[in-house]
Amino acid sequence: MPIPATPPPDPSGPFAPVAAKPEVVIIGRPNVGKSTLFNRLVGKKLALVDDQPGVTRDRRMGDAVVAGLRFTVVDTAGWEDEDELSLPGRMRKQTEASLAGADAALFVVDARAGITPLDAEIARYLREQAVPVVLVANKAEGAAAEAGVIEAYALGLGEPLAISAEHGEGVADLFGALWPLIGAKAEAYEAAEQARRAAEAEAEAEERPTGPLKLAIVGRPNAGKSTLVNRLLGEDRLLTGPEAGITRDSIAVDWQWRDPRSGEVRAVRLIDTAGMRKRRNVTEKLEKLAVADARRAVDFAEVVVLLLDATKGLEHQDLKIAAQVLEEGRALMVAINKWDVAEDASKLFNGIRAALDEGLAQVRGLPLLAVSARTGKGLDQLLAAAFDLREAWSKRVPTAALNRWFDDALAANPPPAPGGKRIKLRYITQAGTRPPRFVIFGNRLDLLPKSYERYLVNSIRANLGFDAVPVRVTLKTSKNPYARD
Repeated sequence: MPIPATPPPDPSGPFAPVAAKPEVVIIGRPNVGKSTLFNRLVGKKLALVDDQPGVTRDRRMGDAVVAGLRFTVVDTAGWEDEDELSLPGRMRKQTEASLAGADAALFVVDARAGITPLDAEIARYLREQAVPVVLVANKAEGAAAEAGVIEAYALGLGEPLAISAEHGEGVADLFGALWPLIGAKAEAYEAAEQARRAAEAEAEAEERPTGPLKLAIVGRPNAGKSTLVNRLLGEDRLLTGPEAGITRDSIAVDWQWRDPRSGEVRAVRLIDTAGMRKRRNVTEKLEKLAVADARRAVDFAEVVVLLLDATKGLEHQDLKIAAQVLEEGRALMVAINKWDVAEDASKLFNGIRAALDEGLAQVRGLPLLAVSARTGKGLDQLLAAAFDLREAWSKRVPTAALNRWFDDALAANPPPAPGGKRIKLRYITQAGTRPPRFVIFGNRLDLLPKSYERYLVNSIRANLGFDAVPVRVTLKTSKNPYARD
């Protein structure tokens, strides 16, 4: 059953936005420095940057600050005059779509190269839109750029703002240009945010899951990651197509999902990532950067969905990706996409289930779902399972329950006694959550076999409600010199 389009914000829901953050879109032809300006405004190297044109393909959003003025900045693909069905043409349509709902646009030109016919075409398009435009002449450092800055006046978009995004020169002057356009909305947003931060701080003090579910979608190229995100959003937000490796940047999109179990509107931050091929097959610089960006996205996620292609099944590379996710301590689930075209579906599902349990023995029983990004099958179940998984990943076990489990585990399977001297495990404490971390104190722990450590970890997961969540257990020897062996 197809998933419905994104529900409107519920005014009474816990995540209903009180005020929207101003949104500023960066637009321009390829290689004028849009992503460099984006990185400068967000204060991090979030967008991939390279000398070759066309690096950016999807819209990427970030939290920008200019002299205390906070807004969402949107990096877009370079505007190219190509057929709409071609990849550059589809990229341009994404850029055009980014203007819908934007509060302002930064039109970036290259001051050193001067104004080109494509710049003039983009300027004509922007003059016809309702969005106010700030003309930015980038790469304006040095005398060689002066002629290009003067040329920019001919675009009919007012006085160009001369900057150097690479060196940071003139970027602070964007405050004066943007404040009249977005200042009032920014102030309203800040007031609403103060109340939200106070509520989140209270929740975090109690170590409860709070804020949007940070859900990253990973997998091999062409598994349908971007199509899945678009289906959830109910719009063509991300660039898709038959070409493998379209996605380069990891793209985060804030969204709201109505939980069919309770009717509650829940906040989700969906993170689409570049496809991860075998390391030996990744030779191009841009693909290496894209894969590294995908791995960083996993670090910031709470729950990660490993998306498989039902027409290809489970491959060794999928298990490697899963192992990397678990090594980072993220909660992991697996979804088999393209289920609507799967052959011998029952055999395929059972085969993947068995291979996962064997290949990822440290987290047997990972959630495994069959979905279709094309038809919407199983997507509500996927979101529901992701929220449940985050609950387990964030869980803190009451001290009494933890001690009862510890005593029962030791009684059922006592530690070994190498050389006739028993290894003593004295007590356990939960050191943290997200992922759950436990510390066991005792004596002669350096002699404890790895097999017994695995027994304890598996027992924690099976008996304390952590299911498929990665669990960390650290052994610490007693510091008391008078403690008897």
